[in-house]
Amino acid sequence: MYGVEKINCTKQVLEKLDRLGKMGYGRLGVCMAKTALSLSGDPNIKGVVPADYVLPIHDVYVSAGAGFVVVIAGDISKMPGLPTRPSIFDIDVDTRTGEIEGLF
Repeated sequence: MYGVEKINCTKQVLEKLDRLGKMGYGRLGVCMAKTALSLSGDPNIKGVVPADYVLPIHDVYVSAGAGFVVVIAGDISKMPGLPTRPSIFDIDVDTRTGEIEGLF
């Protein structure tokens, strides 16, 4: 799906997958969690993934309620919907008036 030839799992990821399979989660669907900035796990690769690209798998975990195993590809934050610059940096309180500035 991502056009990669191979994946690279750490020993810990492989052991975790083995444990999850033994716990009965081996037939769940898979949800890939990766950067939104690229089709690869690397936010700097734009467009078509190079033919020799190896997709790094950093972690896996079960989302049992949703019914899938989440595969973490690349180095990502698992906090959804956060901007690259948090709004806290643009919020201030005018100490003279008590007015809050920088809110939406």
